[in-house]
Amino acid sequence: MFRHLLLAAILTTMLPAAIDLRLPTANQHLFSGEPELFYMYVDRTFEGQKSQPWEGGTYGMVRNAIRLQGQVVYTKFHEGIDIIPLQRDSTGNPLDVVTSIAAGRVVHTSPLAGRSNYGKYVVVEHLWEDSAVYSLYAHLAEISCQVGDAVPAGGALGRMGYTGAGIDRKRAHVHLELTVLLSQHYDEWHKAGGGGVNYHGLFNGMNLTGCDVAGFFLAHHANPELRFSEFIAAVPIYFKVTVPAKGTPDFVRRYPWICHGNPAGASSWEISFSASGLPLAFTPSQRQVEEPIITAVLPSNIPHRHMTHNLVTGQDNQATLTATGKQLVAILTDELPVATATKQPAVPPKS
Repeated sequence: MFRHLLLAAILTTMLPAAIDLRLPTANQHLFSGEPELFYMYVDRTFEGQKSQPWEGGTYGMVRNAIRLQGQVVYTKFHEGIDIIPLQRDSTGNPLDVVTSIAAGRVVHTSPLAGRSNYGKYVVVEHLWEDSAVYSLYAHLAEISCQVGDAVPAGGALGRMGYTGAGIDRKRAHVHLELTVLLSQHYDEWHKAGGGGVNYHGLFNGMNLTGCDVAGFFLAHHANPELRFSEFIAAVPIYFKVTVPAKGTPDFVRRYPWICHGNPAGASSWEISFSASGLPLAFTPSQRQVEEPIITAVLPSNIPHRHMTHNLVTGQDNQATLTATGKQLVAILTDELPVATATKQPAVPPKS
């Protein structure tokens, strides 16, 4: 009996500590079943009708509606969530303090609003399961932390605002993302591709790929022992890309829980992606490929470009990577551009 108790105690100490996870403002309506009080709406005009749906503040393909084959399809991807302020001053400026969703370290601040569509923003690194996961807080009015600061869960980072593109005082909110870092060599990749000035180093928006952060909060609220890797493993796969194996990718070394299988002797890697382009799994493969190709896709009668924010083209069970999709795979696998690429904005529009 004692041995069983001792073994259980040892196994318990080996498990990753549960995450102390908190929403970034005092707005807790995500957990109360009142999404219209949690998400900031977007102004929408569709087929002549104006509306302000709160759904536009959620994660995913939730913006720019079109009607296609009798269905309403949303063609613009929103990589995070937009949270409504609870307090405003007499002129309408938000007063809500923005805080870290978990313990971590501030790794990037952008105090000059004009340098990205995020406006003033902060990135915090969290070490979960010995892997670095990043939370991003955008459209801040002011930043109250510095790079290198250790912050506890609930530690102040700044104040909510409306800096950045596509947002005004009326729609002031904090844009929150929970992301993985695609490449540790992004700045080199950016320079080789002729991408212009990169003010944000590794923490350029193109190098951070976000998950459904509200979904993670809700799942963790239901099960406080939930690990980030478990949440990612449950995300539906939309397409798979097989790439030539050149050893173990740096991304896999940094997120070892994403590797499904023994990489020894592999000829290639099959990378599973969500519809948004979030890497979900790296699986060693013996398939011989000379360049990245799509080897599986979720059949859809809607063109894949509308389902994947233009990462994949084709329809039904036919699919190929677009230029944007190839760029994602190149960044993820640290393949530097061979020739000067079309210039990309320093931070893509995400908010």
